[in-house]
Amino acid sequence: MKFTVVAVLAVMAITPTTAQGAASCPGNANALGTARVLVVDPAVTPRVGRKHFPQTLPLRPNEVVLTFDDGPEPGPTERILDALKHECVRASFFVLGRNSLAHPDLVRRELDEGHTVAHHTFSHPLLDRMQVDAAEAEIDRGFAAVDTALYGKAGPAPVTPFFRFPGFASNQALLDRLERRRIAVFGADLWASDWNPMTPAQQLALVLGRVESAHGGIVLFHDTQAQTAAMLPAFLRALKARGYSVVHVVPPARTAAPASK
Repeated sequence: MKFTVVAVLAVMAITPTTAQGAASCPGNANALGTARVLVVDPAVTPRVGRKHFPQTLPLRPNEVVLTFDDGPEPGPTERILDALKHECVRASFFVLGRNSLAHPDLVRRELDEGHTVAHHTFSHPLLDRMQVDAAEAEIDRGFAAVDTALYGKAGPAPVTPFFRFPGFASNQALLDRLERRRIAVFGADLWASDWNPMTPAQQLALVLGRVESAHGGIVLFHDTQAQTAAMLPAFLRALKARGYSVVHVVPPARTAAPASK
C-alpha cells in the first residue's frame, strides 16, 4: 500500500471531536471507547482486507475495526447500536439500499451516533455473476438509496466512498471501475461467521479466538443477526479486558457535506 509519511501521520491523528475514550463516555467510566480515527483515502487505498486482497489497513497490533453488513434491521441493529453507544465505540455499517429505504430512521441513527455508513449494493446480489454494466448499476442504485435515506437526495457520487461486495464476490473489472471512481473496497481480515447458526456464547468464543490469533484487524459481523446482537456487549467487554482498542475508519473530509433530513 502506498502511504506517504504525511498521510500516515495524518491518519494516526486523534482529536476530541473524532475519538472518544472511556474517560469521556457518559455513564460508563470503564468503557472500551474509540481509541483513534483512521482516514482512508480511496485515491491512496483502493482496497483493503487480507481475506481478499494483499493489503489491509495500517493498524497497530491489538487494534480492531468493527464492521457490520446487510442492515439496517429492526431489532438486531437497534441492539447493536445500543451496545456500541454504551461503550462509546464507533463502527462502520455496510448497509443495503433497500433496507435503508425501508428503515431510514435506523440508518440515520447510525450516522447521528457517529458511525460510518458505507455501502453494500441495493439488494445483495453476487455481482461477479452479473454483466459488468448491470453489476455497476446495482452498486449505483445502492449508493443512491442510502444517500436518499440519509440526506433526502443523492448525487453523482456517494457521500461515503466505501463499498463492500456481497459475499466478497468481486471481479477485476468491477474493482478497476470502483478504483477509477475513487471508491474504496473493503474486504475483511477476519470474520465472525455469524451467517452460521450458533449460540451467542459459541460466536463469542469463535470471534475472540480469531481476533487473538490475528492480533486484531478488520472484523466482519452482520447486524441482521440476533446472535450477533446478543453477543456484542460481551465481545466489547472482552476486547477491553484483553487490551484491544477500536479504530474508527472514515473517508477524507468533504468540503461541504449534505445536511441530514
